[in-house]
Amino acid sequence: MNWLINFFTSSIGKKLVMSLTGLFLITFLPVHLLGNLMLLKADGGEAFNTYAYFMTNNPLIKFVSIGLYFFIILHAIQGILIAVSNKKAKGTKYMVNTYTNKSWASNNMALLGILIFAFICIHMGDFWFKMKFTSQLDMVTDYAGYEGIAIKDLYARVVAAFDQLWIVVVYLIGMVALGFHLMHGFASAFQTLGINHQKYTPIIKSLGMAYSILIPLGFAIIPIYMFFT
Repeated sequence: MNWLINFFTSSIGKKLVMSLTGLFLITFLPVHLLGNLMLLKADGGEAFNTYAYFMTNNPLIKFVSIGLYFFIILHAIQGILIAVSNKKAKGTKYMVNTYTNKSWASNNMALLGILIFAFICIHMGDFWFKMKFTSQLDMVTDYAGYEGIAIKDLYARVVAAFDQLWIVVVYLIGMVALGFHLMHGFASAFQTLGINHQKYTPIIKSLGMAYSILIPLGFAIIPIYMFFT
């Protein structure tokens, strides 16, 4: 058991945990985006509210959510530990990727990670916490297929939030930070896992660049569209 603890607290072990948790979170983002895009459907929030109800009441999704929260926290903690360790050892900021020249994103991964974590806390406090642990949201009971079931109107809360410019700006800053974080983290995760090949590495980098632009852009479209409409 000691060897396992020593491994995961070593430099290589920390980077491995960062890579695995990062890849898990990368697979989660498109799923979360597809659900959020239901906010753009012109149905008064029915599709989004029923989706949110399903996601918060399905036992399997609840179990996966616990793992998600754990991985987010673990990813953040490991990132901070790596940044501190690297600064002490080399006087440099967190960097994993060794097969490309240093980029702004690679030199500022810790800063970007802190910004993203702060955004997640604000985002979950404004939406998830209010839905799960307060009675601030109105209830809807007349959705097709859900007659008589009290469903919290999270859609109305999102509309009210994205009607405020400062919240939209904070959301967009979070998405910009996420985009830069992914630009380095996507390829870096594969590099840490030993997937570094002359043929496949450029493909992974290209996929990572496309992912890093399209996913944050998809999230950013939602508050912009809702604010102006």
